[in-house]
Amino acid sequence: MSFISTSPPLARALAERNYSEPTPVQNAVLEAAAAGRDLLVSSQTGSGKTVAYGLAIGETLLDGAETLGRAGKPLALIIAPTRELALQVQRELNWLYQQANARVISCVGGMDPRREAALLDEGAHIVVGTPGRLRDHIERGRLDVSALRAVVLDEADEMLDLGFRDDLEFILKTAPEDRRSLLFSATLPKAIIALAKSYQRDALRIEVAGADRGHADIEYKAVRVYPKEAELAVVNLLRFHDAACALVFCNTRNAVRHLEAALLERGFAAVSLSGELGQSERNSALQALRDGRARVCVATDVAARGIDLPGLTLVIHAELPNDPEVMQHRSGRTGRAGRKGTSVLLVPASRRRKAEMLLGAAGVQAVWGGPPTQDEIRALDQERLLQDPLLSGEPGEDDAGMIEALLAGRSANELAAALVRVYRSRLPATEEVGDPGFGRDDRASRAPRSPEDYVRPRDRAGPRFDNADPDAPRKAGPRGETVWFRLNVGRKDGADPRQLLPMLCRRGKITRDEVGAIRIFDRETKVEIDADVAERFASLASAADRDKVVIELVTGDEERRPAKPFAEKAHHTKAPRRDDAPAERGFRKPYEGKGKPFGRENTRETYDPVRRDREPPADAADFPRGGKPFAGKPKHGERDFGGAKPFGAKKAFGEKKPFADKKPFGAKKPFAGKKPRRDDR
Repeated sequence: MSFISTSPPLARALAERNYSEPTPVQNAVLEAAAAGRDLLVSSQTGSGKTVAYGLAIGETLLDGAETLGRAGKPLALIIAPTRELALQVQRELNWLYQQANARVISCVGGMDPRREAALLDEGAHIVVGTPGRLRDHIERGRLDVSALRAVVLDEADEMLDLGFRDDLEFILKTAPEDRRSLLFSATLPKAIIALAKSYQRDALRIEVAGADRGHADIEYKAVRVYPKEAELAVVNLLRFHDAACALVFCNTRNAVRHLEAALLERGFAAVSLSGELGQSERNSALQALRDGRARVCVATDVAARGIDLPGLTLVIHAELPNDPEVMQHRSGRTGRAGRKGTSVLLVPASRRRKAEMLLGAAGVQAVWGGPPTQDEIRALDQERLLQDPLLSGEPGEDDAGMIEALLAGRSANELAAALVRVYRSRLPATEEVGDPGFGRDDRASRAPRSPEDYVRPRDRAGPRFDNADPDAPRKAGPRGETVWFRLNVGRKDGADPRQLLPMLCRRGKITRDEVGAIRIFDRETKVEIDADVAERFASLASAADRDKVVIELVTGDEERRPAKPFAEKAHHTKAPRRDDAPAERGFRKPYEGKGKPFGRENTRETYDPVRRDREPPADAADFPRGGKPFAGKPKHGERDFGGAKPFGAKKAFGEKKPFADKKPFGAKKPFAGKKPRRDDR
């Protein structure tokens, strides 16, 4: 099927853009069964949905005419979730309806609403906008929807996720009942189907099965990185692929700002795109990418939907997305309309399971590997230099004199060296990045097949530290032979396993699974390393580093010294034990009558036979009102009740102190040169 069946002005616009064959979704909406009906279309991103619904509403708007009449009340309303997508849709429909003399305007958040109101007053055939701004114009009477013939909801699932349901329902209720409703979405969740049933009439459901083809246009790669080297891996990936346009995704605005600054500092022509930027700044960033003034865009998921950059061939997930749909929408910015693209996921060891789950849920196979090395990038630089157009171009007449002067005063080697220096000066420097390896199993080369595949390697290997199980010595696990190393920091230096473990992995280029016991002493720390990587670890870790921690091999009798069983160590005590009580946790030395028993309460409780380490209470008659015996001697002059004063005992009601014991009324203590007490005044 070709575009011959569309309206003549639209067919001519497609021919000018070299559109020869329609995509599957465009074929589906042009079928005779879809003519004039409401549509519920599910198609993946990058499949040509914008042109599809532009063609679908063409007959409804033109009604057989070659051109549209004078612009007045809008005939079609296109609703998109984000500003960038709305502006992109406006550009697409502008060239598609150019032959029909259609006037297409946009109403999006972040732009001047007064200017948009002026454009609406002048009249428009098609209005494209975001839900909130369109509702605002309708409520203020600036946008008259009484003449609408078609309403299109683009990326409807995203609009519901962003909380635009109330705005969408308001717009659909306000529009005429006899209009066409076209709903396009990458997925069809229950909320979308419910919305379609409420506001569509006898809708034709179209599901385009183009997932396999879409994934075939995108090559997925999963790159293993150390957590603190993700930024360096992004630099090497950009240098390795040398894409004309690349998109790097982060999860937060702070991460976007940091990575953009790092790339600019290294010499990349980079821009950023996030929700904190104004619309003019976002438009400038996208225009710089289209013009070629910028080659790298660092963005949040605000750019994951609808952004169409023709030269975009590389997408890097600097931080893994939260769900498979977001990953597919990010990756869908490349590999569009039959063009090839590459999507790279940076996967630290702690995020390996999540990456496998994302790839498995999306149904894609990724090629696992390490980040590009400096040697690989240098080899590609050499090939690119030899293919540079500067070497193949013909010299001009004005250059003849300079060429002769250079050849006369310099040798060929000197000229070639100068050319190489000039070429390298234009390139950002590469970074030294390690490959964690993720152990020696082959799970990294395949997608997960069963729930057991999602078990992390460290879950299988048993506890990592000696004190992982307080009731038993450390298990050996499947590591086999190990080698001990000594660090010149200990407990008194503030050594902490949570800080030492990442440092060991970074300096020795090993994974967490290749580190065994970490034993911290007062002045030193001993670490157990897998014997298979011990030699490489020793050579790398011995080099001086910014943390100034010296790592050396333990040799002689101390090598592989067995650990003291954990059960023999005292628990929660500082002083040595003075009795032969068992070492089980919770038992203490029996009470010997000196001091307050541990845990004794001031209540009349019966003796608990289970607590054998406590002394039974004395006879209850000795302690009136549940009191406890006084542990010390009566103070001087204190009345003696035959023992300690009962706790909480009160003076009998009505009992008065004898008058003779009282101080005469009005008597004062003689002043003895000291400041009188407050109660003697």
